Amino acid sequence: MTKATSPTAGVIIIGNEILSGRTKDENLPYLAKALCEHGIPVREAHIIPDLEEVIVATVNAVRERCTYVFTTGGIGPTHDDITAASIAKAFGVPFIRHPEAAATLEAYYGDDINTARMRMADLPQDATLIPNPVSAAPGFRIGNVHVLAGVPRIMQAMFDGIVHTLTGGPPVLSRAVSATAREGDIAETLRTIQASYPSVDLGSYPFGLGNRIGTCIVGRTTDPTLLDDAMNTIAEMFQELGFTPSDTDPMATR
Repeated sequence: MTKATSPTAGVIIIGNEILSGRTKDENLPYLAKALCEHGIPVREAHIIPDLEEVIVATVNAVRERCTYVFTTGGIGPTHDDITAASIAKAFGVPFIRHPEAAATLEAYYGDDINTARMRMADLPQDATLIPNPVSAAPGFRIGNVHVLAGVPRIMQAMFDGIVHTLTGGPPVLSRAVSATAREGDIAETLRTIQASYPSVDLGSYPFGLGNRIGTCIVGRTTDPTLLDDAMNTIAEMFQELGFTPSDTDPMATR
């Protein structure tokens, strides 16, 4: 299947603060869920440092493999915000003062505008702005790469403003069935069921909640009939092995 007939996404989280453990990433879960609902499953994700050569190499590799690429982080006013310049280098285009971005920042900051804040108007040539309804400093799109802020609420507002511009496929549906069975109890039977439903992605996730230890099986596919058939078969597997199946996902309630 080609990128044109089966849209996919890659996410690149940029920031030393994520890799150091100082900041917990909230952007990948949000993007993965929202894109899946739009029929654009995330096929790969990368967490990388604020290093130009790493950003350039990662962006160029992922944009070749995925229909859409989303980066988060590194577009602020400080010395370590190098994402925009690195993206310009990845595309081999000049890094310029974007007139529309400059006007937006000047209008927002007024007398408080300064050299550092104006740095956020420096973007790759021919970039299309992604509006920032929270704090004005825009993201941008160039080619199939969408460059978003790192602060979660700003990133989310930016993404929500552009999701309608993305061409998605059928939404990816999911359903969970769980039981107090250990993975070793079901592994062989589950392998056989997966072979019978090759277009349904069956994931096995062990859980422990108090004295309850078990396994949750999550099925994902774009075909609702196949999904129901596969998950009903999973429920029957649990019953045949002496366990009581539940349609709840214990991990989703933790």
